[in-house]
Amino acid sequence: MLSELERTRLRLSKETSRQRKSSLGQFFTPGSTAAFMAQLFPAAGGECRLLDPGAGIGSLTAAFLARWHAGGFRFDRVSVDAIELDSTLHGSLAATIAGHERSGLSVRICSDDFIHSAVETIARDLFSGSPPRYTHVILNPPYKKMASDSAHRLALRRVGIETVNLYSAFLALAVELTEHGGQIVAIVPRSFCNGPYYRPFREYLLDRVAIRHIHLFDSRSAAFRDDAVLQENVILHLERAGTQGAVTISTSTDDSFTDLTACEHPSSDIVGDGDPERIIHVPTGSTQGGLSAIPGVRYTLDELGIKVSTGPVVDFRFKEHLRAMPESGSVPLLYPAHFDRVSVIWPAEGIRKPNAIMHNQTTERWLYPAGYYCVVRRFSSKEEARRIVPGVVDPAVFGDVTMLGFENHLNVFHQNRGGLPEQLARGLFVFLQTTAVDEAFRRFNGHTQVNVKDLTLLRYPSREGLERLGAWATGRTELTQEQVDDSLGMLK
Repeated sequence: MLSELERTRLRLSKETSRQRKSSLGQFFTPGSTAAFMAQLFPAAGGECRLLDPGAGIGSLTAAFLARWHAGGFRFDRVSVDAIELDSTLHGSLAATIAGHERSGLSVRICSDDFIHSAVETIARDLFSGSPPRYTHVILNPPYKKMASDSAHRLALRRVGIETVNLYSAFLALAVELTEHGGQIVAIVPRSFCNGPYYRPFREYLLDRVAIRHIHLFDSRSAAFRDDAVLQENVILHLERAGTQGAVTISTSTDDSFTDLTACEHPSSDIVGDGDPERIIHVPTGSTQGGLSAIPGVRYTLDELGIKVSTGPVVDFRFKEHLRAMPESGSVPLLYPAHFDRVSVIWPAEGIRKPNAIMHNQTTERWLYPAGYYCVVRRFSSKEEARRIVPGVVDPAVFGDVTMLGFENHLNVFHQNRGGLPEQLARGLFVFLQTTAVDEAFRRFNGHTQVNVKDLTLLRYPSREGLERLGAWATGRTELTQEQVDDSLGMLK
């Protein structure tokens, strides 16, 4: 039977328009997830000063207080600051907390803009030397991008925080407001774990906290299914100014946590020693295994003499030069839809994309010479099994054309804007299809986009090893996943 809090959450989720959810960037935490998050805090006694920024209807605070009432904490006193910008939720928030009243509990509910109020507090404390105020933080922050010149971005810069999304801003401020040894549990998108936009935030975070636990949901839609949020989320347990040690990585299919598995990994598995990008990897197996277990897979693309670039043809900029089907003076224009598992289908009918682009003075600089290439789709579908979806360009498919167009939704492996040797292109194709590569990629990439930077972060076999894979694959009209995975044995 659903609790009153869960009924309220589901009702508000249904009644709140998509536009309002988007404008606030906030999605209410399901009760099962809130309870799991509360359980991640280590048992403690004494006095607790709890912060719940973006408190919503109080699901996280309620889970924390429920654990206290059940004896999971030994606090003598708990004071709560529940901050919720949307004052229309304050009635529900107050009712939630009222259900957990007991001696030693004090609660303050306020409608402050958390970013502005936290910045003012931090700036004042830095000037006065006052210590941070919270021993515990539990949060499900809003998810929304911030413009570089927005009031929030300008405020954050006052206290040395540079980040691009409300969720990472909330987390950074929460860290700053937590005393040394304080505990933070948050559910946030996984997008901060890699990529250049979040590197300043990663540096800020990793310089101030120790990661104790990361929980990953196997399904992107599991954490906030009632709000149709297709965003891969992680739950973090962090310790302010802690000494980094082993990290517990747990996974579950969804927010029922019925198939929860967990294991410990050394911290070097999570953030590589000396990695200037400070990328956060999330292993999902009990051992490192995978690519790291194959000694020959250690080369960068630069060491192999291979480059990877985003397809240069942005189709809406060349509308007058696009053609639905090839004609005199045109050359092939390739989209992700032109590739199946082992071949190129061109021209393709019924794909609602042009098959060709005119070859002229305007388009010349955006085209590549005809040849063999390996390509990777830049976007996977929302619940697709694989993140990296490669293809091989075989010039024989196109007849005697001299140039090719690659549309912007493809990443292209090449040699100085020219083709690759056939077996090298086919070897890259085989290697990028392996389960080991997909798992290695998922360790640091938590979204559907595959960028050039992501592909350069991978390690590859030698050119000779790739060519062996290519020779093995040449002429095969069908490749099963088992065959592809077994092919890595040729690299050992």
